[in-house]
Amino acid sequence: MRTGRKLTALAAVGLLAMAGCGDGGADAGGSGPGGMKPPAVDKLASLGTGEGQVNIVAWAGYVEDGSNDPKVDWVTDFEKQTGCQVNVKLAGTSDEMVTLMKTGEYDVVSASGDASLRLIYGGDVAPVNTDLISNYKDVFDGLKLKQWNSVDGVAYGIPHGRGANLLMYRTDVVKPAPTSWGAVFDPNSPYKGKITAYDSPIYIADAALYLMKTQPDLGIKNPYALDDKQFNAAVDLLKKQNDLIGEYWSDYTKEVQAFKAGNSVLGTTWQVIANLATADKAPVDAILPEEGATGWSDTWMISAKSKHPNCAYRWMDHIISPKANAAVAEWFGEAPSNKLACAETADKNHCKTYHADDEAYFEKVWYWNTPVQQCLDGRTDVKCKDYAAWTQAWTTIKG
Repeated sequence: MRTGRKLTALAAVGLLAMAGCGDGGADAGGSGPGGMKPPAVDKLASLGTGEGQVNIVAWAGYVEDGSNDPKVDWVTDFEKQTGCQVNVKLAGTSDEMVTLMKTGEYDVVSASGDASLRLIYGGDVAPVNTDLISNYKDVFDGLKLKQWNSVDGVAYGIPHGRGANLLMYRTDVVKPAPTSWGAVFDPNSPYKGKITAYDSPIYIADAALYLMKTQPDLGIKNPYALDDKQFNAAVDLLKKQNDLIGEYWSDYTKEVQAFKAGNSVLGTTWQVIANLATADKAPVDAILPEEGATGWSDTWMISAKSKHPNCAYRWMDHIISPKANAAVAEWFGEAPSNKLACAETADKNHCKTYHADDEAYFEKVWYWNTPVQQCLDGRTDVKCKDYAAWTQAWTTIKG
């Protein structure tokens, strides 16, 4: 599951220096925020014979071969059909994934939005020739060619799945039912000491999103693009919230138990956590608040130094095929990226539960992205706070 997806401190510090490396050729995809150009890296022109293996860096739960649960296996058939043996290295953080991909020893990675830009501008991943991915045509349009998986209309990855960071509450305690993120920021909250928040610098974006909707004078247009004034406002809000927090969480199992025991009654969550808590008979509900929410969308990316590119492409095509994409979405707890996967899930309500085909729902979701000095909202007259600054601020927020 998504255990350990706590971001750590080695984030985008070197991104700006790396952005200047190389010239942006046709396959480099033009320019990104503030005119940044990725290094020129060629994409695979045509699919050849498989090399016999593929080395993968992935989140736990994304590459299952039946060893954890005999019923959960979308690797064995792939190996039989392609002759490509799957070797997987599980990573606990986005920073670990970036570090591993820089070694050149791995072919593909399941990168989150807080890692993908670092990989692109570091020259560690190559553009993807989507013409060679037969299942790409069936990926929801809402996931294609986005800021975290493309540059200037050039795809740098294959969308895997997505989800929103929701507001969960104990229905027997929190009354009336909350409709806004204001419930977790209210300095006079009667639930002081029992409010929880995600333990990561990226949570600053949640505060920024709330301010974007409630304090428009700040001029926030993108919760990952914050100038000094906007950033300080978000940090100040979170410092005040710290007095309300009983505990910060990064391990989903601990949040399930906290809500079940009543130690937490209100705070951020994922849909899978709400499902597990409900299955454990905890009286909870989870909503997408009126302001919208942050969220995540993972992308399969291929190494610029891949030694097994043909097997890598076959893997990326397989993992978003309807049956495999349905299986991983159910096991992991997320919305699949392939619209045809919804007909293949064992739970026929899975895609409804996770809003897989509800683009109006996901239009309210700001997916995790890597904050960089070149503002992601397109402003060029100011510098935005990069992820290193976010990391430093998170330490002060938690005291």
